[in-house]
Amino acid sequence: MQHPLEITRTNRRLLEKILDSHSLEQLNKVPEGFKNNLIWNIAHVVVTQQLLVYKLSGLPMMADDEMVNTFKKGTKTEGVVPQEEVDKIKALLFSTLDQTEKDIEAGIFKNFQEYPTSTGFVLKSLEDAINFNNFHEGIHLGYVLALKKAL
Repeated sequence: MQHPLEITRTNRRLLEKILDSHSLEQLNKVPEGFKNNLIWNIAHVVVTQQLLVYKLSGLPMMADDEMVNTFKKGTKTEGVVPQEEVDKIKALLFSTLDQTEKDIEAGIFKNFQEYPTSTGFVLKSLEDAINFNNFHEGIHLGYVLALKKAL
């Protein structure tokens, strides 16, 4: 069986293609009937992976506090994301996964704070967090595809 991070990488490659094939204006547009845009959804998956895997393990995240506060669960698009921030989000798509892989191999994940998700599934381990993250990213890929059609 493939490592669950390979599933995450596959999803992120699809998101990267969206980033590469849309203008800054398109990435920031909130189509009628939606509360978020393409770039919010893409940044949201980066932030959520960091929260689920690192914060719940009591470890420092690669996403800074400002990014977390802008794109975490319960937020919505509040303004235009500048190109510099889009570039940062794009870089984090894969650097966060590369670091997660290295950190797993290095055995730095020692603790995990149990977390009940909004879907009712309770995360009890790092493995649960990585697997749930894939489910979560799949949902947001679906939103991204719907947003793309609405542009």
